Amino acid sequence: MRKILAILFALSVLTACTATASADSEITVSGTGQVLVPADTAVVSLGVSATDREVLNAQAKANETIAAIREALISRGISEGDINTDYINIYARYDYSDGVEQLTSYNANSTLAIRVDNIDQVGEVIDTAFGAGANTLNGISFSASDTKEAREEAMRAAVEDAKAKAQILADAAGLQIRGIEEIAEQGTYSSERGSMNTFKAAAEDSAAGTVIQAAKLSVSSTITVTFQVDR
Repeated sequence: MRKILAILFALSVLTACTATASADSEITVSGTGQVLVPADTAVVSLGVSATDREVLNAQAKANETIAAIREALISRGISEGDINTDYINIYARYDYSDGVEQLTSYNANSTLAIRVDNIDQVGEVIDTAFGAGANTLNGISFSASDTKEAREEAMRAAVEDAKAKAQILADAAGLQIRGIEEIAEQGTYSSERGSMNTFKAAAEDSAAGTVIQAAKLSVSSTITVTFQVDR
């Protein structure tokens, strides 16, 4: 019985040592890669905010201006299918003077989302809309129609980044990289970087219009790599 217990104890110790050795024979690191691509599509969010003491009048004012904006944009060559309602809101405005709540007016907001396939025309679209009565500009979002090549390049860069990190760790620990045990992709993402929308209305130049600098899109990839190493 003592001999059996001794054998079992020896096996348990051997198993623990094997697990430790296995754990020591791997290095796991994360790698990231990023590629910048030019945007070729923009969505402009703009519209009108109208106020009136009567709620239906405020709504009618907003609707009338939105219709004028649509007509002006279509006449400029923007497809009707690229002009969509983005947001509608009506709320009451109150005066709290002397501690008494008193309804003063209603504010109606209506916003359009306008897709523009030619980045160079974004400023013209904004100017046309404001010329037709728009008085709110909520922002511009940029995108690229094809990021497949950039995504692949970002993933390759992420692998190289992981290799470089693993080599630094292995050198510091006195280990030799033997190969790759496992690669797991954490995700590939696209986001705007360095976008700018600026109104240019110089007093000395009444013809100055809206100037838009298109964004660069950041396509990034993150991976996790487990490397096999030897002492």
